[in-house]
Amino acid sequence: MKLLVVGSGGREHAIAKKLLESSGVEDVYVAPGNDGMTLDGLQLVPIGISEHSALIDFAKANDIAWTFIGPDDALAAGIVDDFNAAGLKAFGPTKAAAELEWSKDFAKEIMVKYGVPTAAYGTFSDFEKAKAYIEAQGAPIVVKADGLALGKGVVVAETVEQAVEAAHEMLLDNKFGDSGARVVIEEFLDGEEFSLFAFVNGDKFYILPTAQDHKRAYDGDKGPNTGGMGAYAPVPHLPQSVVNRSVETIVKPVLEGMMAEGRPYLGVLYAGLILTADGPKVIEFNSRFGDPETQIILPRLTSDFAQNISDILDGKEPNLTWTEQGVTLGVVVASDGYPLAYEKGVELPAKTDGDIITYYAGAKFAENGKALLSNGGRVYMLVTTADTVKAAQDKIYQKLSEQATQGLFYRKDIGTKAL
Repeated sequence: MKLLVVGSGGREHAIAKKLLESSGVEDVYVAPGNDGMTLDGLQLVPIGISEHSALIDFAKANDIAWTFIGPDDALAAGIVDDFNAAGLKAFGPTKAAAELEWSKDFAKEIMVKYGVPTAAYGTFSDFEKAKAYIEAQGAPIVVKADGLALGKGVVVAETVEQAVEAAHEMLLDNKFGDSGARVVIEEFLDGEEFSLFAFVNGDKFYILPTAQDHKRAYDGDKGPNTGGMGAYAPVPHLPQSVVNRSVETIVKPVLEGMMAEGRPYLGVLYAGLILTADGPKVIEFNSRFGDPETQIILPRLTSDFAQNISDILDGKEPNLTWTEQGVTLGVVVASDGYPLAYEKGVELPAKTDGDIITYYAGAKFAENGKALLSNGGRVYMLVTTADTVKAAQDKIYQKLSEQATQGLFYRKDIGTKAL
């Protein structure tokens, strides 16, 4: 069968590469993808993620069995609804189900209604009211743009002044455009964060290995929030009892709630959780795979990925199997200056082989077609599996030290929380 993956980043590279390894899959197309993916035999389709009708035409013309939707903005724009209306299968939630991600206020309302543990909050479109709420609550406090902001619309404010400034930037300075026309202001939760993913169809769901992302740009969790600078899975110091409790108190009630609301969920549900003194609570939901977590979770899958997704789409029980070995860890290499202004066009080191995987996020062939150049904020990611976090770290950082990374940077402490 032939499959299509929509998106262009490291997440989509990992999804497409894993699908191509499946038996019975002859071709995997990625729209629009990036040039680095072609080194793994993936075929690029020059259609943007917002061009739904062109994607649908391509899927029909090329006999695509089903399409895997990567990015949140495509889901929020109703790409799955459009595919379904055209009689095509797509793995991802409808626009109504994806509102769990594209409106933080909606997600909060669902959590409150169905008794899911999360931070106390208020939602505001009026700056003066937001400011009064912040001043009444005190700091630390969290300010979030209500809509999609590419993972960057969240400010964890240490002071009241910082929180008021963040609310001002979103509500009055239009920092995130329409996404910041409303803000959700919530209590700061203290504890360790982790990501829990599930493949979902309605009220049936299948939990993936736990993962821990590193959001801040620099070592020691310093600097601005990014899309994510590295991750590892599973989280070795997270007891199974916490996962079980998260499933019972968070995943189940939310999926049942979405069905009760007439918005049944299909696709990947990503619960960004925090383990507090009162147990696991929700920081946010995302309606798709995380990036970079996908790149360290999918290499652990030992079953036939394409068959697994086909089965879930058809409402059958998938036979999901995962490696028991150690830990899978990955480090993102980004352009100097990311997540703010950065240069493009830095020549990239050769693709790794053997037991270190290279996933490309922002890469483009030079005019002569030979050298691969940087073409985005996050550029590539090195991933490996080893018996321990320390062993995986040593392997990745040894390889990075051998690579020419001038004009690029990476965190040197990915996974250190697990040591």
